[in-house]
Formats: sequence, structure tokens, C-alpha cells
Amino acid sequence: MALDRLIEKIVEKQNPTVAGLDPKLAYIPDFIKDEAFSRYGKTLEGASEALLVYNKALIDALYDIVPAVKPQIAYYEMYGWQGVKAFYETVAYAKSKGMFVITDAKRNDIGTTMEAYANAHLGTTDVSGETFSAFGADALTVNGYLGTDGIQPVINVSQKMDTGMFVLVKTSNPSSGELQNLSLCENDETIYLHMGNLCEQWGKALMGKYGYSGVGAVVGATYPEQLTELRQKLPNTFFLVPGYGAQGGTAKDIAGAFDANGLGAIVNSSRGIMCAWQKEQCNPEEFAMASRREAEKMKQLLTAVTGEITLPYQ
Repeated sequence: MALDRLIEKIVEKQNPTVAGLDPKLAYIPDFIKDEAFSRYGKTLEGASEALLVYNKALIDALYDIVPAVKPQIAYYEMYGWQGVKAFYETVAYAKSKGMFVITDAKRNDIGTTMEAYANAHLGTTDVSGETFSAFGADALTVNGYLGTDGIQPVINVSQKMDTGMFVLVKTSNPSSGELQNLSLCENDETIYLHMGNLCEQWGKALMGKYGYSGVGAVVGATYPEQLTELRQKLPNTFFLVPGYGAQGGTAKDIAGAFDANGLGAIVNSSRGIMCAWQKEQCNPEEFAMASRREAEKMKQLLTAVTGEITLPYQ
């Protein structure tokens, strides 16, 4: 099961961190942009080339200490097909370095449309009898608002391809409570808890060997109480935790996401890692090493909370 591979990488590196690759041109040093623009002009192709060069350098600096990356596809789609090509090459490069790749696309639809999304990002595409992997990620973020009809196609593909998903449950944004915190009339259960319980049910079809299923949940670091509540009530659901760092979440806030083995969650940092060189005000040529230093600092803060991270059943 896909999340077994993620868990093993977390234990191997003793690091429950995922680096978000959400690049903007403003994050990228001028020397990279200047080189890309000299080759392709100030065009969508030039911008996309700069993103890819930047991403590859970050991956080179991080792959031996960070188990996973999470590219958010919107930051690539805004540059058209050229940006989508950079996204594809970023995914392929991260996987070539042994990293687990979570595509953050928050897809949401039903039936054959959701099957097409799942095949695009996690599965394969048939071209007149020839089979190709379109993007080849290990996991995909999914909006579960349409219910089982929008989840089952991803489960079906995941069973065939050994991939997984993270369903939006309690998101990190300030207005998430406008809907997610509402209570259902039947049993006074919050919407976010109900969605979490659905993840537990859906995950029975993708159970892994370490007690967690391939149906994970997105639960924000900015809501520590709910994070702790959901960890206690969703024992088989692995968490993807956004909201750390730039959005205000701290290692202390995330403590409740982990189980007794220090597992149960992987914590995302995007701007914190990507823009570390700007925060440090170091030489732009050292941007990748600044990102590595930030990732190492984040690892120390998180493992101070988790303790040694170990596989269960040993």
C-alpha cells in the first residue's frame, strides 16, 4: 500500500516532513530567471523553465533528508501547458531521487470523470492498446464533498497502482469552520468528524501493514484541538498536515497528530522551505542550501515532539 512506502521513508529519515513545491517567480533567484529568460524570453515557457530549474535544485538539496514533496498543481497550471510540463518533470525528478510525491490538486467529481482524474495523476492512460503513466504521483489530494461516488474511482485506481489519497477533512484556512465545524442534526457530529469517519470506512479497502490505510486525511496544523480529536477518533487514517510555518502552525500545535510510535502524520512546509534564502538574506546562489537548513531545523522541531519514529509491530 502506498502509504506504507511513505511511512517507511519517514522512519528511515526520522523526518515527518513533506516539502511543498508551490513555486512563484518571486521566490526564485534572479540568476535562474535571467538564464531562463535569455533562452526562452519573458514567456510562459521561460517562466516554466525557471520553475523547473528551481525545483530540481531544491530536490537535490532535500531528497536525502526529506521523505516527500507535495507540488500544488495550480502553481504550474497558471503557466499553461508549459507549466504543466514543468509539473510533470518535477514529479518525475522527485521520484527518480526516491521521494514520495503527493500531488496537491484537490480533485472532486464522480463516475468516469473522477476515474479520469485518478488515472491521470495516479494510474495509467490507454492509447490504442499502449499504456502510459501520465503524471505518476504516489498520492493525490481529493475533495470528498460528493461522497463515495467521488472516492470509489480513486480507490479502484489505487488498488491497481499501489497509490493513495488524502481527503480534505479539517483544512487549515481561517474560514474552514463556516462549513466544516457545523454539527449534523442527527447526532451532533461535526461535518469534519463525519468526513473523517468516512475516511476510516473508505480506507478499509486500502489497509496497509502498519495500521494505516491508503485513504488519508488533510487536517490543518492551525486547529490543534481538532487535530488531536481526529487522531484519537481516526486510528487508521494517516494525516497530511498543512498550515505549519507561514500559516502559523507550530510543532507544539501538531503534537496531537502523532501516535505512540511518532507516526500518523506528515507535515507540510511550502514557503518556509522554498523561501528560506530570502528569510536568511543569504547569497541567492545558496538558495538550495538555505532550504536544506530550514528543513533540518523543521525536522529537529518535529522530532522533539514525536521522539524516535519507529515502525509498529516490532
